[in-house]
Parts: sequence; structure tokens; C-alpha cells
Amino acid sequence: MSISTTPAEGLTGLPEPKRRRTGLSRVFILRVLSVIGLFAAWEIAGMVPISVAFPKFSETMIALWEMILDGRLFAAYGETLKPLAVGVLISAVFGVGIGVGMGLNARTQWVFEPIFVVLQASPVAALIPLITYVYGIGITAKTVAVIILAAPIIVLNTYKAVRNASPNLVQMCRSFQGTRAQEVWKVIIPAAAPVIFAGLRLGVAAGFIGVILAELLITPTGIGDIISYHQSVAEYAHMYAAVFTIIVFSALVVGALEQAETRYFRPEKRKSQ
Repeated sequence: MSISTTPAEGLTGLPEPKRRRTGLSRVFILRVLSVIGLFAAWEIAGMVPISVAFPKFSETMIALWEMILDGRLFAAYGETLKPLAVGVLISAVFGVGIGVGMGLNARTQWVFEPIFVVLQASPVAALIPLITYVYGIGITAKTVAVIILAAPIIVLNTYKAVRNASPNLVQMCRSFQGTRAQEVWKVIIPAAAPVIFAGLRLGVAAGFIGVILAELLITPTGIGDIISYHQSVAEYAHMYAAVFTIIVFSALVVGALEQAETRYFRPEKRKSQ
């Protein structure tokens, strides 16, 4: 007697949608256990303690709740998000434009590629004093810091995406007598879109680093002000709470962008999920 299975069931005997849901639930459980383990290790390390400046996880969460209740945290993020949003927007608009130009034109590449390669390799913390000297200590300097970190990633990812667009698709467009504009807008840009969006996602992550560095090294405002102030008065639980919110907030934003990338630009990943 033989047991037959349909292709959708496979060797496990479970329908494909059910196996997919089971796999996702296992991944979710493992991620939750990983986070719980990290927080438990944090609590134990604070109880030892490994340092007087290292609070317990429970103390950090109490401090976080206090800052949420009195509104300090929301006011700080309101200040932090201003240069971040402006810097990321400028980097995205001009970065994608320059990257596409570099990918389509060799002379544009020769002009801009060395600039952005150097910017990507340079230590931003060392450039902060120069930014402050040129642009002062206001929002402009912080926006420039965000651009310096985010723009090179966006430009270089866009350039590589356009340059490595499928030559077969380009040749097919030319064989059908497509114009240069049609070749760019209907073939090259759509083919490069997944990598371009991935560059935007990485640029946003780098922008978070830039704005926090700017707030710590230029003028203590926003979330950087909370970190600096509570460090100076030895209220380490509040300082760690502020750092914790930065990590969570940036992870949520980057995760949401990754989900958008998978949904709209990566159908092969969407099918595997």
C-alpha cells in the first residue's frame, strides 16, 4: 500500500500554506526567545553588577516609562527627527539622481564616484568640527551630518544597480526599436529598483547614526541631549533608556522599510516567506 501526496503537500504531508505558517511561527518564537534571553542577561549583568554605570533592565524600563509619562521623550524625538527627515529626503532625491547619472554616463561616474567613495570611507566624527565651523551649531549642521552618512550609500547602491541592470533586457528593448528614454525608464530603472530601494533603506539606517552623532558632538538637543544630560548627572538608567529607544525606533523603521522592499520590489522573497 503506497501513500500518495500532492505536490502542495510535499514530503511533510502538510499543505503548503500550513507548512509556511508553521515555519513563520517557529521563527517568531525563536526571535521572541532571543529577545527575552537578551533582556534576562541584561538584568543579571545589572544585578552583579558589572559596573556602577550599568543599570538593570528593570530600572531602565522604569526610567523609560517616566520619560514617556512626562513627555520628555516625545519632545526629544520631535527635535531629532527634523534634521533626520530633511537629511534623508535630500540624500534620497539627489542621491538617486546622481547614482542613475553615474550608471548611465561614464563621465558622470568619473566625476562623482571618487567623491562618494571618499565620503563613505571617511570617519564622520572627525568631520563634525569642520561641519560646525562652516555651518554653525544649528539644524543645518546636523542635516549636513546626516547627508554625509546617508548620501554615499544611496548614490553608490543606485550606481551599481543601474550599471548592473540586465543586458538581455536592454538588448531586447533595443531590438524592438525602443528609444533611449524608454530604455532607461521602462527597462533599466525598473530592473534596478530593488537595489535602489535597498540603498535607501541602508541610507536611512546610516542617517540615524549621523543625527545622533551630530546631537552628541555639535549641540546637545533632542535625544542626544537626554543622553548627555543624564550621563552628566549620573542617572544611568535614564541614559540607557534613551539609547534603548534609539535602537528600537531605528530597528522598527528599517524593518518596516525592509517589509516594503520585500512586498513591492522582491517578489521572490515574498514567495519564500
